Amino acid sequence: MPVSADELYAWHASPGAFERLAPPWQRLRVVERSGTIEDGDRLVMEVAVGPAHVRWVAVHREHVRARQFVDVQEKGPFALWRHRHAFEPDGERQSTLHDSVEYELPGPPAATRAGAGAAQRRLERLFAFRHERTRDDLERHLAFADRPRLRVAIAGASGFVGSHLAAFLTTGGHEVVRLTRRRDAGPGWVHWDPASGTVDQAALEGVDALVNLAGTSLAALWTPARRRDILESRRQTTGLVATAAAGLTRPPRVVVSASAVGFYGSRGAEELTEESPAGQGFLPEVCRVWEDALEPAHTAGIRTVSLRFGLVWGGAGGMLPLMAWPFKAALGTRLGDGEQWMSWIAIDDLLGAALLALHDEGLSGPVNVTAPKPVTNRDFTRTLAKVVRRPAPFAAPPGLLERGLGDMGRELLLTSQRVRPARLTEAGFHWLFPDLEAALRFELGR
Repeated sequence: MPVSADELYAWHASPGAFERLAPPWQRLRVVERSGTIEDGDRLVMEVAVGPAHVRWVAVHREHVRARQFVDVQEKGPFALWRHRHAFEPDGERQSTLHDSVEYELPGPPAATRAGAGAAQRRLERLFAFRHERTRDDLERHLAFADRPRLRVAIAGASGFVGSHLAAFLTTGGHEVVRLTRRRDAGPGWVHWDPASGTVDQAALEGVDALVNLAGTSLAALWTPARRRDILESRRQTTGLVATAAAGLTRPPRVVVSASAVGFYGSRGAEELTEESPAGQGFLPEVCRVWEDALEPAHTAGIRTVSLRFGLVWGGAGGMLPLMAWPFKAALGTRLGDGEQWMSWIAIDDLLGAALLALHDEGLSGPVNVTAPKPVTNRDFTRTLAKVVRRPAPFAAPPGLLERGLGDMGRELLLTSQRVRPARLTEAGFHWLFPDLEAALRFELGR
């Protein structure tokens, strides 16, 4: 690993480390957490094992600061599970991570022998993922090691992108404050109510950055009521964050808000950059309102950034699990003629772009957060089918999608957007997953 043993240990001891190491293809939920990795600390998870959900209770033991800790299954799906994490110095700026697992499968000997090979392969797949993500995260944060650690307030921290961002930032040594509608959430949380336009302003004093990722999901039929919710949720949350930032005695250095490449509308094969004008349709209107809502912070002299996300690929949430399921069942389907362009981003590259937006004083305004190699829907269909090793024999006619899903089907599934991330490229951003197949394999554990 590209850091000292002390720093590698600190990464594992941070509150977000477990979330960063959880395999995205495994359905898993943290039920209870006590402490971090010191002796007696506990983690209770609910893990999907086939159609059932099993509670896994892990207890930490044999902790030696900066050198090792062991987690032991107290209750769970294995007959025995004992996982030692060891951190070995390799000079001043490098270290070696050793993961060793002793395990026994449940059941009679004949059954455990039959399942031994599959279990071993699953573990090898798991640790290949964990080691790659650990190294990638460490290198991302190492690029800004000379910068002060930040106190970042996040709205929408319980969502798919927000929960990943919160975990990623805490493993980098940053402090995360989460905005919530609950009034009794406790330390580390700030009450707000976008519908009434209220936020605990005093609790935000001293934050270095405000990030808004809140907004009603697009994944539902766009009835008139749903359209209003989609539009107003973005106007209200972003406007409240921007107004709060502008009113602070010690305003933050930057306000970052989500937006989307939906800003551009459907543009065929035209190459689109941040300089391209807005398109026509409901999503371009939503994105214009979204980005314009940052104006109070911009007027107050605060740097503002609108991250225009492409389709976000992550195995644990967003659209990818929904799209992958029929492919795994050999029901993969091309959408329309398949010639529409899809601009996408791997979740880990999205986090890297957000980190750059927090640190880079030269980055402001709209920023396309997409991979440098967009693909057509036809190529996406072929690639996902290849990754899951199933045929994708079907095609959904455009008329069927529009009749069944209305404007949502047309604007989300049939729109063509060939987006180039010009500003990230100019800023020297490094993509971990510039190619679609590598991103899908990493997130789906293939």
